[in-house]
Amino acid sequence: MKLRDSIRPAAVAGSFYPAEPGALARDVSLMLAAAEQPESAPAAPKAIIAPHAGYVYSGPVAAQAYAVLRSARDRIRRVVLLGPCHRVPVRGLAVPTVEAFASPLGSVAIDRRAIALVADLPQVVVSDDAHAHEHSLEVHLPFLQSVLQEFEMVPFAVGRASPEEVAEVLDRLWGGDETLIVVSSDLSHYLPYAVAQQMDRETVNAILRLDVAIDHEQACGGTPVNGLLLAARRRRLRARLLDLRNSGDTAGDRNRVVGYCSIAFEESV
Repeated sequence: MKLRDSIRPAAVAGSFYPAEPGALARDVSLMLAAAEQPESAPAAPKAIIAPHAGYVYSGPVAAQAYAVLRSARDRIRRVVLLGPCHRVPVRGLAVPTVEAFASPLGSVAIDRRAIALVADLPQVVVSDDAHAHEHSLEVHLPFLQSVLQEFEMVPFAVGRASPEEVAEVLDRLWGGDETLIVVSSDLSHYLPYAVAQQMDRETVNAILRLDVAIDHEQACGGTPVNGLLLAARRRRLRARLLDLRNSGDTAGDRNRVVGYCSIAFEESV
């Protein structure tokens, strides 16, 4: 697949979220408006974990993470976006050759200069195939486009990698207030409602402790999650839970649910 100097088209518009721009903008706006925020909102986080299922299932939970970025809409200019590979196996962290990713709300440019900063790392590989049909990154774009102004992104489709390999990439791209890190992950999959609630609560508690031992039964994005946790521990960030629900709470039955959380990582006070 050769997409160099081109745009990756939206692959899951019309299935995971509306393909019509007006309907998509309206849905995202309503979810952000419904997101609960404290009366005295803290500063925007350095990093967030947010889910990546269809919006009817996980959109309200993702909105809780994106709503806290409103105060930084003028400041954030680069988004480092990491999500798990669902379709194409990858060893390492895959970057694309394209110049932008498209969504119904417009295109988001790739920060090629940022990619150049990590291109020499052996765990960073080039694969357009890994990105072509991957939803774990794409579903975040409309939220980012709705809460931020002009920004570029650095997308990684994360396959087999160690927490240290992921953290090394994050360390090089950490930047300052202009850089936001987004890790895309759902939690448990297809468990009964009460079982999922207990398992997801245990997983979230481990994340809040910055415990670098999340497996893929606990979170499908466990690999990038662990890398973020390792980097956050080294930089003394604190994790704050914003939302924890599952598809049985949003738009599905309770016999086989998928878990979702939104977590913010902030500078320790």
